[in-house]
Amino acid sequence: MNSPLVFDRPLVRRRLARAHAQGYADFLLQHALEDMELRLTPVVRDFSLALDVESPDASVARHLRQSGRAKTVLRVAPAGIARGDGVIGDAEALPFAHERFDLAVSLLGLHAVNDLPGALIQIRRALKPDGMFIGCLLGGATLHELRSALTEAESELTGGLSPRVAPFADIRDLGGLMQRAGFALPVTDLETLRVRYDNAFALMQDLRRMGMTNTLLARRREPVTRSLMLRAAQLYTERYADPDGRIPATFELIWVSGWSPHESQQKPLRPGSAKVRLADALGTVEHSAGEKAGPGG
Repeated sequence: MNSPLVFDRPLVRRRLARAHAQGYADFLLQHALEDMELRLTPVVRDFSLALDVESPDASVARHLRQSGRAKTVLRVAPAGIARGDGVIGDAEALPFAHERFDLAVSLLGLHAVNDLPGALIQIRRALKPDGMFIGCLLGGATLHELRSALTEAESELTGGLSPRVAPFADIRDLGGLMQRAGFALPVTDLETLRVRYDNAFALMQDLRRMGMTNTLLARRREPVTRSLMLRAAQLYTERYADPDGRIPATFELIWVSGWSPHESQQKPLRPGSAKVRLADALGTVEHSAGEKAGPGG
């Protein structure tokens, strides 16, 4: 069954290429890169061949090599972005044979794919048995302030609505998707990052320089009017400004990690196979819950 088309993928690639041409705003990616390094620190393992799946620039692949985490790194990126060490490709159609990589990473590169379950399955298949995947995606609370301001402004001025901020994934959904993709020992967690700006227009400029402007297929194709943007900026300030007048923008970073299955990995115990009762392990007295009371008590 085909996944619903939410994003205009050719436009996603063009917007990212434009962001690089104008000077890519990498503060969010660098934050994720530092976080990834902390998450990989406890993993005592040499990764011979690593795969970077559509991270927005080459800094992730470069870090993996320079830090010694991986001897060789291949980076999949769109045409126009895959320079030097990059391989032209798409996360929804990885151009690699199965069981080739020891490590796969993707920072801020998977939240704008139409077939996220399929992309995760392809990443898992590209890993050797006991290979590791770690990824960071934007979550559902990302830019909720901007979404609210634009929605109210457009409703006031036009009487209708156009989707302008992407429907990012939910952490509970991603945990299930990791399991469905076949990853062993999947882990998900999130971090909420609050970035402050002088005004909404400064935020929008940063989003443009990150390639994160509207790429939804259902978007209105008419140019956004000046009056709409001015009203949205006004509402943003009225609703969310801090006491000093600056506005916050929320970025929710969802982290996922998992392993390609291997017989050496830990397995959950079968129900009823425990050798020690939980009450004994905790040093408490076990009490019976009794029978469930009926309607009459």
